Amino acid sequence: MSIFKNYIAGEWVGASDGKTIENINPATGEVIGYFASATAEDTKRAIAAAKEALPKWAALPGPSRAAVLDKAGQLIAARADELAETLTREEGKTLAEAKAEVMRARDIFKYYAGEGFRAGGDVIPANTPDTLLFTKREALGVIAVITPWNFPIAIPAWKIAPALAYGNTVVFKPASLVPHTALKLVEILIEAGLPPGVINLVVGSGSAVGNTLAESKEIAGLSFTGSYAVGVKIYEKTARNLVRTQLEMGGKNPTIVLNDANIPLAVDIAVRGGFGLTGQACTATSRVIVEEKVADAFTQALVEAARNLKVGNGLESGVQMGPAVSAEQLQTDLEYVGIGKGEGAKLLVGGEPIPAGAGFFIRPTVFEDVEPGMRIAQEEIFGPVIGVIRAKDFDDAVAKANGIGFGLSASIVTNDLNKAMRFADRIEAGVVKVNEPTTGVALQAPFGGFKGSSANTFKEQGRAAMEFYTRTKTVYVKYG
Repeated sequence: MSIFKNYIAGEWVGASDGKTIENINPATGEVIGYFASATAEDTKRAIAAAKEALPKWAALPGPSRAAVLDKAGQLIAARADELAETLTREEGKTLAEAKAEVMRARDIFKYYAGEGFRAGGDVIPANTPDTLLFTKREALGVIAVITPWNFPIAIPAWKIAPALAYGNTVVFKPASLVPHTALKLVEILIEAGLPPGVINLVVGSGSAVGNTLAESKEIAGLSFTGSYAVGVKIYEKTARNLVRTQLEMGGKNPTIVLNDANIPLAVDIAVRGGFGLTGQACTATSRVIVEEKVADAFTQALVEAARNLKVGNGLESGVQMGPAVSAEQLQTDLEYVGIGKGEGAKLLVGGEPIPAGAGFFIRPTVFEDVEPGMRIAQEEIFGPVIGVIRAKDFDDAVAKANGIGFGLSASIVTNDLNKAMRFADRIEAGVVKVNEPTTGVALQAPFGGFKGSSANTFKEQGRAAMEFYTRTKTVYVKYG
C-alpha cells in the first residue's frame, strides 16, 4: 500500500514520529493509501521554510509569479481526468461534479495569473505642491491555509492562487479525509516552477497542525474554511498575536418559493441545491420556504424528484448523488433524521441508509411540517436533507429565511421582479440568488457570508481577495 509524504522546504518528508493517516474511499471502503501525519514540530519547520522563501518570492515581478500560476492552470487542465477520479475516490462526489470542480480550479489559477499583471496601488491627489502621493500593495507574509474536505481542489485553489499571486508563501493544511487531491495539487505547483519553500504541505490533525498554525507568531495571515465551532476556536488563537484571519464557516441556506413560481423550475433548483454534492456544501439548500398556495404541489413534486435520484458510487455511469464522505458524516445525517422525527416534522422520503457494501450511502431526504425553531431548521446538517417550511406570504417567508444564526447563501424562485429585488435588499446573506440554486458562485465575484457564516471581515475570490492577501503602504514623494 502506498505511503505518501508531506512537502516541506522543497522536500518530500515523512512525519517526524512516523505516524500516518488512512485515506478511505467512502463509496467502497477501500484504503486508497496512507499519508504522513505531520507533528507540531513538522509544522513549525514548514512555517520556517515559508518564512525563508518569502523575500525572494515576494520580490519577483508580478508577471513572473503569474507565469507559474498560468502554468499550474495548464497542468490542471492536462491532468483533469486523473484529478477528477482521484477526487471522487476520496471525497465521493460524482465524477461529473468532480470534473467541474477540477476545471474551476484551473480557471481560478488562470484568473489569479492575470492578477500578476493587474494588481497595484493608486495615485492619490496630494495636498501639497510638487508631491507625488501613492499607495503600493505588498505581500502580507506567510499564509496558513486550512481547507475542508468537501471541495478538495477548488477551495485550496481559491486560497492558494491569490496568496501566491500577491507574493505570499503558504503552509497548506488540507482536511485529513482528502489528502490525495491536495498532494496532487502541490505536485502540479512544483512542476509549474514554484521554488522550494513557497508552498508547504502538512497533512495532519487539527490538534497538531491546525493549532500550531493558529498559535504561531510567524504566520501573517490565516485563511480557514470549515465549521463554525472550529473557526471560532481558531479566531481566539490568532487574535492573541493579531494575525489577520479570514473565516468562512457554516450555512443553513434557504430557497424561497413564491406563489407565482414555475414549480418544475423550483423543484429543479431545490434538488440541485439540496441534493447535488450530496448536500455537502456550505452553500447547500437545507430549507425550502414555500408560500401556502403552492406548497402541496411543490412538496409532492420534490418528493418524487428525490425518490428518482440514482445514488451510488460516483465513478459509475448514471449516478446522480454519491455517498456521505465518511461513516461519521453518515451517522450525523441519520442522527438529524431522528431529531427531525422527534421534533414532530414529517418524513416524506429517504432518511435511511442504503445497503451498499462498505459505502456510506443515504437516500435523499425530505421533511415537511418543519417549524422554523426546530433543530433541523436551525443547525447545519451537511447532508442531503431538505426541510419544507410553509409561509403565509412574502414577508413571512423572508422573516423565516432570516430567522437563523447563519447568513451565507439564499435564493428565491419567482417571476415577480419587484419581490425579487426586495428579497435581495432584505435577505441577510452574503450570496443572493434569483431563480438559481443556493450553490454555485462565480470565481470573479466576492464570496462570503454574514452572521455566523464568517468572521465578517474579508471576502474571498475575485479582486476582493487582494484585501486579505496584501498590505497597503502609503508613499509621499516631495520632488520640488
